[in-house]
Amino acid sequence: MPNILSPLIRVENLEKRFGGITALSDYHIEIEPGEMVGLIGPNGAGKTTVFNLLSGVLPPTGGRIFFQGRDITRKRPDQMAALGVARTFQNIRLFNDLSVVDNIKIAFHVRLGCGLWPTLLHTSKFQSAERRIQRRVEEYLDLLELQTVRFEPARNLPYGSQRRVEIARALASGPKLLLLDEPAAGLNLNETNDMIGLINRIHKEYKLTIFLVEHDMNLVMTICPRIQVIDRGHVLSVGTPDEIRNNPGVIEAYLGKASGGGRA
Repeated sequence: MPNILSPLIRVENLEKRFGGITALSDYHIEIEPGEMVGLIGPNGAGKTTVFNLLSGVLPPTGGRIFFQGRDITRKRPDQMAALGVARTFQNIRLFNDLSVVDNIKIAFHVRLGCGLWPTLLHTSKFQSAERRIQRRVEEYLDLLELQTVRFEPARNLPYGSQRRVEIARALASGPKLLLLDEPAAGLNLNETNDMIGLINRIHKEYKLTIFLVEHDMNLVMTICPRIQVIDRGHVLSVGTPDEIRNNPGVIEAYLGKASGGGRA
């Protein structure tokens, strides 16, 4: 039987090669249930490759991924989602012609849909599922402050609101592990500060395990008690924000040389 107690996800010796190029080598991490962990590294370090492997977008060349003790190394994205792994993308992927509400509802229907015939015939089972979905949609609209734009097509929203819709849709899939790929990308300072508060609320209210990639050091250092650093496809360091900020190897990876400033 799978051990579902600890850790939630364990990655061993993960590797990804593209032809003769090794994008990731001997990657490893363990994340406990309820943790919020940040993943940082210079451009081209392999961060997006990690997320693509963990969410099933790419198959690994080597190594293994365990989720709740179960080997999920070669699961497809839809299978990962069914197990409880959800993600957002650096480049937002919404159904642009659909409203905010419908973008969120789609994720619920994939997870909670009651089948073809009950849907077509509008049976009591279908109606009960619809009421349950609508209650949860309202909850996420409130949480992400999207009530005033609920009927707007996604394409009409400002970038920061589109980010929120994408996060709401990921939450609607009912994840145990939420992978946030650069949630502050394209946001201004005020929007980034709002995003920090939002991620903290999601983490606390839903007791979600969150693994996030981000270039904004202030965001990562503010909300992640534990941070992993990778460089050129290899794990460089893991530690608290202070440990990472003052790690000479991390400073060198970011700045090209040791610096007395001690900033990552």
